[in-house]
Amino acid sequence: MKEIYLNNINTGDEITDFFMVKAIDVKTGSNNKQYLDLLLSDKTGEITGKKWDITDEEIQKLSAVKTGSLVKIKAQVTEWNGMKQFRVFRIRGAMEQDGLDTSDYVKAAPEDPREMYDFIMGKAQALGDEDLKKLCVSVLQDNEEKLLYYPAAQKNHHAEFAGLLWHMKRMVMNGEGICRVYTILDPDLVTAGVILHDIEKIREIRSNDMGISDGYLMEGMMLGHIVQGVRELDSRMKELGFSDEKRIMIEHMILSHHYEPEFGSPRKPMFPEAEILHYLDIIDARMFDMEEALDGTKPGEFSDRIWTLDNRKLYKKSE
Repeated sequence: MKEIYLNNINTGDEITDFFMVKAIDVKTGSNNKQYLDLLLSDKTGEITGKKWDITDEEIQKLSAVKTGSLVKIKAQVTEWNGMKQFRVFRIRGAMEQDGLDTSDYVKAAPEDPREMYDFIMGKAQALGDEDLKKLCVSVLQDNEEKLLYYPAAQKNHHAEFAGLLWHMKRMVMNGEGICRVYTILDPDLVTAGVILHDIEKIREIRSNDMGISDGYLMEGMMLGHIVQGVRELDSRMKELGFSDEKRIMIEHMILSHHYEPEFGSPRKPMFPEAEILHYLDIIDARMFDMEEALDGTKPGEFSDRIWTLDNRKLYKKSE
């Protein structure tokens, strides 16, 4: 049984335990010496690690270690730029006789993937706009197999087993609530935007069936899920006989949901449903990051710095 989880380690701790590899690379430092650069995880989180001055013999012994491999490490918990990090002293690949349970190392969304998929499909089937209903149902059906395990990112928010579904579900729920407050919004358009906005991450991100990503597919790296989404949905909507107005509005929602050019959106939202899609996306991403940070923080103390939140430290209120 696993003894040490990443959400309860402290700076200065000495660790000997197993973790899953999310990324592994041999790099060369400014001193021209090689070092091992790691991203390790368990079901509670992830942490970077460094093994300095690694030898060619050590590199050869680790040649079979890939993304998704389990490794045993001996390390000390240090801090760099306000974030915990492992200084690794020893590392080896896991062996069959170690008797490990993979579920201890796979971070997963907190709800059953099938139940989340059925919830979202139910919302798609309930859409009053027949065009949007056909579009969303067909997209969900065509991507069902991968949606049941795909992460929403390689790292950062919702980078976990079935993370994309979890992201979509909470956005759908928030969208329904906000449409009741701001009656200017078309609920069908908001729900459709949520279901469709990140769907091409399935063809942007490379992931195994445990929801662990080690990078991006070639097309995803070259184009990104926003361009991929507009391209895929454009042809699909034309086949379904969408009006030009409705087709362009859906494409604009996909195109503008990152809001800023530096984040991949060449246009800012130009109608209310597109604007609210952006904020639904931001709310869920930031709440996810805050939940993650506070889960490993003791009451009355501050978290590590969260670089996705402008390097803020978060405070966890006393119980």
